[in-house]
Amino acid sequence: MFQDFLKKDKKIAVVGLGYVGMPLLYHLSKKFSTIGFDVNKNRVEELKNGKDSTGELAEKDFLNNGIEFTNSAERLQEAGLIIVAVPTPINEHNLPDFTPLIKSSETVGKNLRKGAVVVYESTVYPYATREVCVPILEKFSGLKCCKDFFIGYSPERINPGDKVHTVDKMTKIVSGSDEKTLNFLAEIYGAINNNNIFKAESIETAEAAKIIENTQRDLNIALMNELSMIFDKLNLDTKSVLDAAGTKWNFLHFEPGLVGGHCIGVDPYYLTYKAQEIGHHPEVILAGRRINDSMGEYIAKQTVKKIIKSGQIVLNLKVLILGITFKENVGDIRNSKVVDIMNELKEFGIKLDIYDPLADKNAVKKEYGFELKDRENLDKQYGCVILAVKHKEFIDNLKAVQDFVKQNGVLIDVKSALEKGGLRKDIAYWRL
Repeated sequence: MFQDFLKKDKKIAVVGLGYVGMPLLYHLSKKFSTIGFDVNKNRVEELKNGKDSTGELAEKDFLNNGIEFTNSAERLQEAGLIIVAVPTPINEHNLPDFTPLIKSSETVGKNLRKGAVVVYESTVYPYATREVCVPILEKFSGLKCCKDFFIGYSPERINPGDKVHTVDKMTKIVSGSDEKTLNFLAEIYGAINNNNIFKAESIETAEAAKIIENTQRDLNIALMNELSMIFDKLNLDTKSVLDAAGTKWNFLHFEPGLVGGHCIGVDPYYLTYKAQEIGHHPEVILAGRRINDSMGEYIAKQTVKKIIKSGQIVLNLKVLILGITFKENVGDIRNSKVVDIMNELKEFGIKLDIYDPLADKNAVKKEYGFELKDRENLDKQYGCVILAVKHKEFIDNLKAVQDFVKQNGVLIDVKSALEKGGLRKDIAYWRL
C-alpha cells in the first residue's frame, strides 16, 4: 500500500492547515501527492497565494510543492490517507472542547472511501480516538472501522516558531488500529523524517504519551513559578538562584513565566478530565494548573505594588505592555496569559498601551477587545513598562525598552530578559 502513495497513485489529505497541519503537509508534499483542506476560505486563499500568516513557512516553501489547497470537502474522497490536525481547545470551564474534532470527523466521514486510513494528530485524552472519533466516522460514512477503513494516531509535536525541531527532524510517534496500519503509517511518516519513528503499542498509549509531554512541562514551570513567589518574599532574585542551582549536572533547566498557548496551558485539562471521569481526582496536576493560571494576576499585583512604591499615582497611569502573543517570536495569540495581566491592571484604573510587532491587530481586537498600538504612535515615556514577551525586536534593543520608562518609573521584566548590571539607576526594576 505504501508504494501506491510513493508512486503518487494515491493521495494524502491533511485536514486543518494551521500551525500543525501546514508544516506537516509541506513536508509530506516533498514525497507524496497531497491535498490541503481547511474550512477557512481566507486561509486556503492565502496559502494558494504562497503566504503563511502563522509564519511557520516562507514564501519559497510554496514553490513547486504541488499541494492542492481546497475548502471543498468533496476533494477528501480522492485521498487514501486522511490526517486530521485540528485544534482541541478547552472551554471557559477548563473542560475539553471537541467541537473542531467532531465537525472535522463528520466531514471526513461524509467523504471517506472504503479502504482509506484516517489518522488523528490533535491532542486528546486516552481512548478519545476510539470513543469520540470512530463512532462519528462510522455514522457518517456507513463504513465499519477495522473492516472498511482503518485508523491511527500520531501526536503532533509542533513548537511554533522553532526552526530546529521541525517535522522532518523530530521523532514521530505512530500507532494504528492493527499491525498493518501501524507499519504503513511508520513508512509514511518515516519517509519525511529519515525513519525516526517510534511505534507505540496502541493508539491509547500514543494519546497518553502526547498529553503527558506537556503536562510534565506545565508542572515544572509551575514549580518555578511557586519558587519565584517564595524567593520574592525572601528578597532573593529567582534568576540568580536558578543560575546557581543550574550548575548541578542533573538540575532541570526550567524558568518561571506565563503559560499560555494551545498546548501546555490546555493539554493537562484533557488528562484531568479523563482522570475524574474514571474516578481519580488529580491533585498534583490541578495544583500546577492553578499556579500557572494565576500568574497573570500575580504579576499585575506586583506591578501595582512597585508603582505605588515609586511614588506614582496608580489611577490613570499610562503603562506600556510590550508583547501580547503567547510566546516569543510567533504571532499566535491563542490563550495568551499576557491578557490576564492587562485585565487585572485595568481593574486598578490603569491606562494601557499595547505594542506587539507580530500579533495581528484585528485578531487581538476580536479575541480580547484590546487595541494594539503602532510603534510610531507610542508615547516617548511611560510610568511603567512591562516587557511581557521576549520578541527578538525587544531583545535586540533592550536599551530602547528602558528608554520607554520615565525617570523614577517602573520596569517589569516577566521573562528576566535584562541583566541587572545594565539597568538604569533611576528606575525600579522587578522580575519573576
